[in-house]
Amino acid sequence: MRFHSLRHALLPLFAVLALAACHSKDEASQVGGSTPEAAVQGSIDLLKAGNFDGLWKHALPPADYATLRTDWSRHTAANQPPVSAADKAKFDEAVQKLTGPDAENKLYAEMQPKLGQMEQQYKDQLPVMISVGDALLKNGVAQNKNLDSEQKAQANQLLDVLAPWAQQAPWFDQARAKQAVGVVVATARKLDLKSPEQLRTMDFDTAMAKYTTGYAGLKQLLTIYGLSVDEALDSVKLSTLSNKDGRAVVKIDYTLLGKPLSAESTLVQQDGRWYSESLISSVREAHERLQQPAAAGSTALAALPAPAVAASAATKN
Repeated sequence: MRFHSLRHALLPLFAVLALAACHSKDEASQVGGSTPEAAVQGSIDLLKAGNFDGLWKHALPPADYATLRTDWSRHTAANQPPVSAADKAKFDEAVQKLTGPDAENKLYAEMQPKLGQMEQQYKDQLPVMISVGDALLKNGVAQNKNLDSEQKAQANQLLDVLAPWAQQAPWFDQARAKQAVGVVVATARKLDLKSPEQLRTMDFDTAMAKYTTGYAGLKQLLTIYGLSVDEALDSVKLSTLSNKDGRAVVKIDYTLLGKPLSAESTLVQQDGRWYSESLISSVREAHERLQQPAAAGSTALAALPAPAVAASAATKN
């Protein structure tokens, strides 16, 4: 789960939006929750703040959090194919373009005439293209063996809200494009990426800091085009559906783009505190894969949930 996972951590928006927003700062600063709802509340506070290290620490029992950190450091660049000279050159060119002097104005000047051309070419086609993409995503959800029927229904509900937004969002608006370029450049500078090799050898703490920076930039970009992640998080209402024998299900009602939605989160009790059932399982399964032969172990890192997905797993079974 090195930096290539950042893209996957940030793009699956439903994994972030199918969460609740609460304000239990005391719970967020502790490991686990004193009640199932408090566990969800603490996770959401950390998610809203973009504190991914804190989210892992809060949502996992101490032993599993320690396992996660240890497993992370076991993965090195040796487990991946070497970076080619051509890929390194492309990386260096992209970084220079995004972070060089006056990058904001240079990039926008390059983009501005293309926006008009793209609007003329794709304005009428874009809704159809998004509809096709929506259908492909729903098919992927239907074929996903890791999701149960309830999770598939929740994912489809989110797609039903997000697709119309994507079809109507002002993607070709010049003023918004200029703002977006500014956010992308500012985020790239804060990420301060020096080489492809750096992405492969980040330790856990460094990687979490990079995720935090990327997540903040993504939220800004979405807000520019009319989708506020924080508003969705702030809209949440929680209620406990069941709590028996150390296992509880919490219902999450929230509003996304004016549409009411709901999800469910399953939590388990350990040593008097409540944690995400799905997140615990994901970390333990990834750890087991690491104990297998090298060929299998080299892919175990990909099995670990990315931070935004981990945020969902911490609150949505």
